[in-house]
Amino acid sequence: MSDAFQDPAELSYEQARDELVQVVGRLEQGGTTLEESLQLWERGEALAARCEEWLLGARQRLEAARQGVTGETNEVQN
Repeated sequence: MSDAFQDPAELSYEQARDELVQVVGRLEQGGTTLEESLQLWERGEALAARCEEWLLGARQRLEAARQGVTGETNEVQN
């Protein structure tokens, strides 16, 4: 594994998710040295955190949209 990987903070959700799937696959296959396994694990943790950030952001946007729609509905009824 090299340091040539893109910073997880720069990845889209789909990019981070796809790379995470690849990392997990490599870990499941085995055949890597302990050092490589640790690097893969750390990369996987960073990618999982990035995916979680994206999902939290999406959840917040959905909540805001729902509140906006609910707020507009209540204003019309009042």
